[in-house]
Formats: sequence, C-alpha cells, structure tokens
Amino acid sequence: MYRFMENESGTQPAGEQVVAAGAKNLISMHNIWKTYQMGVEELHALRDVSFEVAKGEYLAIIGPSGSGKSTLMNLIGCLDSPTKGEYWINGHLVSTMTDDELARIRNKEIGFVFQTFNLLARATALHNVELPLIYAGMRAGERNDKAQAALASVELGDRVMHRPNELSGGQRQRVAIARALVNHPSILLADEPTGALDSKTSVEIMALFEKLHAEGNTIIVVTHEHEVAERAHRVITIRDGQIEKDERIK
Repeated sequence: MYRFMENESGTQPAGEQVVAAGAKNLISMHNIWKTYQMGVEELHALRDVSFEVAKGEYLAIIGPSGSGKSTLMNLIGCLDSPTKGEYWINGHLVSTMTDDELARIRNKEIGFVFQTFNLLARATALHNVELPLIYAGMRAGERNDKAQAALASVELGDRVMHRPNELSGGQRQRVAIARALVNHPSILLADEPTGALDSKTSVEIMALFEKLHAEGNTIIVVTHEHEVAERAHRVITIRDGQIEKDERIK
C-alpha cells in the first residue's frame, strides 16, 4: 500500500522514499518510546532512545533487570512496535508496520538466538535448521543444502541427524545459531545466548560469535553478563529505559 507525496521531481510513492530514507545504516532508532498503560498510570519502559548500527558491527546491549533492555530487544527483533519514534531496519521503516508486515521482516532480516535454544525435541538438527526455509517456501533439495552448509559453518557437519537430546548444551546452541543464520539475515540477534551454558561452553559460543562477526555478520547480543558484553566491539548500557553509555571498546 502506497501513500503519495509531492517533491521537487513530482509525485512519487511515499513507500519508495521510506525505503531510501533509512538506508545509511542497517539499524536506525530515532526518539523511541515504549509506554505501557498500568491502570491510570503510564510506565515508560523506554524513553527517547536513539542509536544506529552499521552493517558488520558487533554490538552488546547490557543492563540490569528492569532496565528496558528486553523491551529494546523486542523492538529490534520486530516482536513489538514502539509507542513513539521511528525504527528503520535495512532501509525499511518498520515502526509503523502491521503484524503481518513485521512477520515478513523478521523472517527475512533477523536471525534469532535464544537462551533456551527453542529447538524441536523430536526433530533432527538438520530439520530444526531447515524450519525458517520451510516457512519461506523453499523447495526441499535447496533447503537441505543450505541447512547442511549452516551446520557446517558452526562446526556441526557431523551432527546433522542428531536430535537435541543427543547433543550437549553447547551443540544445541550451535544448532540454534545455524538456524538463525540459514536465511542469511541482516542481523543475528542473540538474547542471553550463554545463559543456559557452563563457563567453558560459554567461552566457546562467544568465540563462535567472534568468528561469525569476522566473516561479515552483524551481531547484536542482549545480556546482563559483563563477560559476554566485553566480547563485543561496542557496548550500549541501558538503565531506567534510557541509554546510559554507548562506547566502542575494540
């Protein structure tokens, strides 16, 4: 659906200008608010948040419980919409999209990695990784090849027919990362990716993120663990719904 606007060159679809306007950065958030109505009171989970993420960045978002970082993650992942402000992802203004439009953006632009893996217990690693491609309507042969390649990229090429209960915690998280990457999304968005892992395995998973970043992937990790955040190249600290610090550390 297009709205029409006048400019110096004449009348053009506004949708085309929307795509062009946010195209400089992979992510642009401008004056973002997220407000919840609690009876007669308003709770501002995010207050006037603005930042940008360039293609190829490795960013960590950190903050204590209740800081607003989970709300921000949901907005970045197009799981929710802001109350006010503009959010652009890969040149598309997503802050005003419908639920169906947001679902298409999620499938195309964002690969999710969750703390609890979110794998199908009865499915093989290969089938778990194929799921986003099935939703995208890809034919069986092509999605099999892509899923095999994604598992190989996280060093699980010899575990493709194993089910989750036949894999260690670290291997299950690698399957989840392969699933997130299989669609070649613009952003790999990880929510507490080491929260369910022991210290040794956590280090291995964060080393894998470093490898994926070196290969050109844009990675955003949401965490409360400073050890995890310090592996990123830039850290945004959220407190009381606002950006307290935004610093480049590498």
